[in-house]
Amino acid sequence: MSETRSLVAPAALAGVRLDVALTRLASELSRAQAQRLIDQGSVLLDDRRAKRAARLRGGERLLLLLPEPTPRAMLAQDLPLAVLFEDRDLLVVDKAAGMVVHPARGAPHSTVMNALVHRFGSDRQGLGLVHRLDKDTSGCLLVAKSEQALGALQASFKAREVEKRYLALCHGRLPAEGRLDTFYGRHPRDRTRFTSRLLSKRRAATAWRVLEKFPGATLAEVSLLTGRTHQIRVHLSESGHPILADATYGGTRREARLAPEDPARRAALAIGRHALHAWRLAFPHPRTGRRVAFESPPPRDFQSALSVLRGER
Repeated sequence: MSETRSLVAPAALAGVRLDVALTRLASELSRAQAQRLIDQGSVLLDDRRAKRAARLRGGERLLLLLPEPTPRAMLAQDLPLAVLFEDRDLLVVDKAAGMVVHPARGAPHSTVMNALVHRFGSDRQGLGLVHRLDKDTSGCLLVAKSEQALGALQASFKAREVEKRYLALCHGRLPAEGRLDTFYGRHPRDRTRFTSRLLSKRRAATAWRVLEKFPGATLAEVSLLTGRTHQIRVHLSESGHPILADATYGGTRREARLAPEDPARRAALAIGRHALHAWRLAFPHPRTGRRVAFESPPPRDFQSALSVLRGER
């Protein structure tokens, strides 16, 4: 998976060739790398493909699709990593909230992949992330240990043979069960966010069932039927039920309007990050085809939020 980076060309780069400008705007790129990105269509200039010799005027919008670093090039770091399961083909990590999955702009190290590179040392060549979790989402994360396993697992995801269930604490009282199937894409005015309120070639589908209701909040089991970035957070927020403590999609704004003693506000403070946990992952094993399933119990911060809502603290 690649990193999308949105930039605005400063006036100081007026008259500079696009390939040269990219090396100044993205310092990790060499000129040859910038040229390859332009030639393969991974650089858009005001939403259009451009040639490497195009001259900037200043003020243009640049959209870069940057390839992620390979495991071979990553820094190995001895970081705590909880493993739920491992065999010769894959491992399932119980990712901690607050840990970024893969190095990217703003998080060049101290990620799950840095820890995996350290764990496997010289055997890391075939390592690959099969899917992602947001930084503050905890729970089951699937990693392939060979290119063959990665290909088989990615095919299972594409064929929707993978069961992904999450626990979410959200504002308000959700209906007992439901499903959303919407358009989906990047927010037109904020490239760091996503939305279902636009026309798009992509769709996103999310289903839920309520597990427990509280005054002003709901615990739901949410199933991802597609795998879009921020999908659960967006769907719940845009249906009027933002996840507790979600600063990006309206949870913290909702909490700011509540009284200090309100249980939902206190639960959000207790968890301190958006209240989403990937608790179950099931899929066909890439070697045997036999269906396997793994579960991660809610971590301590999630349990603390539940205790507040249940009136236990």
